Amino acid sequence: MEDAKIIDLYFARNEDAICQTDAAYGKKLFALADRILHDAQDSEETVSDTYMKTWETIPPQRPSYFYAYLAKLCRYFALGKLDWKTAAKRKAEVVSLTEEMELCIPDQRKEAEATGKEIGRAMNAFLESISQESRVIFMRRYWFCDTIAEIAERYDISESKVKMRLHRTRNQLADYLSKEGITV
Repeated sequence: MEDAKIIDLYFARNEDAICQTDAAYGKKLFALADRILHDAQDSEETVSDTYMKTWETIPPQRPSYFYAYLAKLCRYFALGKLDWKTAAKRKAEVVSLTEEMELCIPDQRKEAEATGKEIGRAMNAFLESISQESRVIFMRRYWFCDTIAEIAERYDISESKVKMRLHRTRNQLADYLSKEGITV
């Protein structure tokens, strides 16, 4: 079923909307949650929480990109569950991803003038300015939390090429943010 029709079901408050959402995107959402949580039961809960929040927020929201909307909610719940489960002892994968990004995105507590919206606008503009291959690799790594090996396999390139592309893209991002007046 098309996204627009699924969203119309939400607006009609038809419970079939959740079934259709699950049929269209359930596996993708579960995979996204599982990459973050590495626990099937927690991932299933996260997907259920995503469906519940979607039911609560549509209407009034009418997302233009339905899967992106669902993925955003799913990541939010998965990262929240991961924080709750691991408290002070963070998972190494998430910490390493965060450390990689700290090199090019400032800590908002230190830079009060660089608001989240400014950084978001700059990130979007930056991603539009780079090649599609770099953008896809960057998003697979930092949005979908794919491992280097998964990205290399998905796009049939070497792991070293993925690492180099990510390194160069992070450096370009740091330069871009600096030019935009966002101190790194």
